[in-house]
Amino acid sequence: MFKISNNTLFIEFDGTNTLVMEADADYVFDGDVINTILDESCIYYGRSLNGRIKGSKNIIGSYYKLPVIVSERNNIVFFPLKKGNWWWINFNSVKYFEKTSNEVLVSFKNELKKYISVSYTIFNNQMLKCSRLWLVYTTR
Repeated sequence: MFKISNNTLFIEFDGTNTLVMEADADYVFDGDVINTILDESCIYYGRSLNGRIKGSKNIIGSYYKLPVIVSERNNIVFFPLKKGNWWWINFNSVKYFEKTSNEVLVSFKNELKKYISVSYTIFNNQMLKCSRLWLVYTTR
């Protein structure tokens, strides 16, 4: 199965297939394999997805739409979004994001731009959760 790396920009499940977008390639898998990719990647870097989720709950005190640190050593933090499609976005690959009429335009570090059907407030809150998770984790 696919392993998440610093080059992984996001993972999207569209109801049929899972798309993994990397800075220089994309991969399509049949069905919803987001949790499998996340769990196997977390295990590859030394912890299970469930362990990462418990750690996030403990660190930021939140229980809903938790970001997870996939790899501390590689600074890989992913956060979920659900609005139509399921998304998991690499926090450190987001260059900037802006509000459009009813979506968010996300620009990634490789200059890829992607419209995501979610409110600006939700996207911004997820980015803030990631920031808080990383800050608390690295200052403990």
